[in-house]
Parts: sequence; structure tokens; C-alpha cells
Amino acid sequence: MKKEYREAIEDSPVIAAVNSFESLECALTCESRIIFILFGDICNIPDIVAKVKKAGKLAMVHLDLITGLAPKEIAVDYIKQRTDADGIISTKPALIKYAGKLSLFTVLRFFVIDSLALSNIEKQLQNVKPDVIEVLPALMPRVLTRICSMNHIPVITGGLISEKEDVISMLSAGAACVSSTSQNVWFL
Repeated sequence: MKKEYREAIEDSPVIAAVNSFESLECALTCESRIIFILFGDICNIPDIVAKVKKAGKLAMVHLDLITGLAPKEIAVDYIKQRTDADGIISTKPALIKYAGKLSLFTVLRFFVIDSLALSNIEKQLQNVKPDVIEVLPALMPRVLTRICSMNHIPVITGGLISEKEDVISMLSAGAACVSSTSQNVWFL
């Protein structure tokens, strides 16, 4: 499973991130092998994941954004037991660590807003072993290069990516791939 996910990251320079049912329908037709699910609630997340899986894509649920789920281990259990999701995305290191124990693929998301947040990445990576990290906002090539050199974990970058030049810049800075809600970027 984790090998399949790593291969999908290598094969998909752009990951479709969906935040509505309309964007989900569009994402199901793009070439990205991975879909980041950034919306839903405890009632509809199993159906959303099922649509992604039916399209032959890997489903990553952003646990922090699912209405009705608390930032607790039981939320990870719910995703594992009640959906067919391949993994989770979260800003919560404890949830990422727990999800890894359950053999879910994990994306630890960081918001890099200042130098303190940047130094926190290195500290967190020593304690938590996510499969991938995601850094937001994108469009910081020098900072991204620095983050990529901190570890051997693939780095995804997202946020504010809306043009082909943004994608090229982030990949050139060392990102394994980018995530974007911009449908124009999905079909580059």
C-alpha cells in the first residue's frame, strides 16, 4: 500500500485537492492518481471516499476538515473502519503517528508562517514519522529547498498554486509534487 502511494506521488506532479462535490466530480477525470479530500462530514465522507476509489484513485482524507470528527485517535479509527481511505492528512502530529500505526498513509501538514514554524518542522519530524509532509503556503522556493534538505521524507507543497509556472517553480525547488484546488492546474 505505501509503495503504491509513493509511486503515485512520483507519477503525479499535481495532486487534485477537492473542497466541494463539484470539484470532486472534476477531479475524478484528471490524471492525478491521488485525491486530497478537504471537505465532508461524518455522514458523507464514506460516500466521498467511495467515489474516489471507484475512479481508481487513492483517497487521502484531511481529518482536520471533516465536520463532526474531533482531533482524537477515535477519528482516525473512524476513517480506517468506516471508509476505504488510503490515508489521512492532518496538522496534528499525534494523529499522524497513530494513523501510521494503523498502516494508513500519512501526510503531516505544516503552515510555514515564520522562522519559528520552520524550525518546528525539524523537531516534529524527529518525533513523528509521516510518510510525506505538506508545506503551505507554496510559492516560497528558497524556504522549500531548505525544508527538502532537512530530511529524506518527500515534500508536497500547496496553497496559492494556480499556474503552470507555480508548479514548475515548486518542483524545481525540490517538491515531490504539489497539491492544488485549482482545476486549471490539475489538467496541465
